Amino acid sequence: MSLKRKDDASKKDLPRIVKARANKTGRLEMIRPTMPEDTAPLLRLSEATGMFKPVEIVALREVLDDYHAANHAAGHQSFTLEQDGHIIGFVYFAPAAMTDRTWYLYWIAIASDRQGKGHGSRLLQWAEDIIRQHAGRQLLIETGSVPHYEPTRQFYLRHGYQQAAVIPDYYADGDSMVVFLKRMDVSGPS
Repeated sequence: MSLKRKDDASKKDLPRIVKARANKTGRLEMIRPTMPEDTAPLLRLSEATGMFKPVEIVALREVLDDYHAANHAAGHQSFTLEQDGHIIGFVYFAPAAMTDRTWYLYWIAIASDRQGKGHGSRLLQWAEDIIRQHAGRQLLIETGSVPHYEPTRQFYLRHGYQQAAVIPDYYADGDSMVVFLKRMDVSGPS
């Protein structure tokens, strides 16, 4: 079910799409635009996953602050996943500057106790659908090469992404950047 969110005038530039549904167990799930008051819970959620370094949590605060201050007006998108009124995940993506309809997925995180239940897949599909609505051509996702990120890399492969590049020792010696790519347009390159 799609619903229009009734926001006040100060938030008129934020995405207004909300999707709510009851899952198989009857729990209410909602994907909605990320709001400023979500920042602290999203930082706690991301930190608690154990997947992000402290410097990345600091960067996430800056990303969300910038999103609410101005970047939402520049096409950046951030959506929060709630289940029964509790935040359990989020996704953040944006058009890549100086490209022809290339997008980046910068953040996707699901609460540790909710992983492996399809929530990340739903948020990734949500992002892909919005990118397609904006005539996006391709979506890039970066992650690390260390064993800790193997489940993340497998997640993207299972969702039809291909490994497009590896930049050796990008994050640190022994931790390369792995770039995944998925075409969003049906036609592909001409």
